[in-house]
Amino acid sequence: MENMVEIFYHGTCYLFDKFSLSFLGKGEGKSKFGQGIYISSSYKSAALYASKAAKANGKSSCYVYTVEVPLLTDDNHIFSNKPVNKEIVACAEKVVGEAIPNEAVVEGKYFRKYIGNLLTGQRSTLKKMIGKADATAENAASEFLNKIGVVYLVWPHSQSKPDGDTNRAVLNENDINIVKIEQVECDEKNKLIEGSEKVIKL
Repeated sequence: MENMVEIFYHGTCYLFDKFSLSFLGKGEGKSKFGQGIYISSSYKSAALYASKAAKANGKSSCYVYTVEVPLLTDDNHIFSNKPVNKEIVACAEKVVGEAIPNEAVVEGKYFRKYIGNLLTGQRSTLKKMIGKADATAENAASEFLNKIGVVYLVWPHSQSKPDGDTNRAVLNENDINIVKIEQVECDEKNKLIEGSEKVIKL
């Protein structure tokens, strides 16, 4: 059976023909939801991030990349505010060689931070280990999760609409394929100006 894919969008102020994890942090510079290549199910949201990235980097051009990514399955992602899949937890425990506390698996964001802190030797109280992770811990968590088969970190576009549009961090650059690149214009509030989309050929 052929791999099923979904269409998502990535906003940036840079032109390139292939995604690379080596460029993480070059966009808007924030990675609040973990390390990875950020994509959105919303074209307008991607345009907003492109506009913010352009302003943060002193650039004038904004681009939205239409991308193909693997289909979301129960066991290939961690959702920020939902319990972690039991198979992912079991696999992680086997690799790290110890049980992961229940408090760290009730929400994906806690699990991600706990794993990152554990892998980088930043053992502390459980509250601290699930509450905060520095960039080194976030990188370690993303690398580890990718190795055990996790494709995505997922979070809702709007916390008030948890079942609406989602954003994702893709953990492996080989899981994202560029379909189309469009230059877009955004207003002073970083909102997409409808009809401004122009296809870019590399």
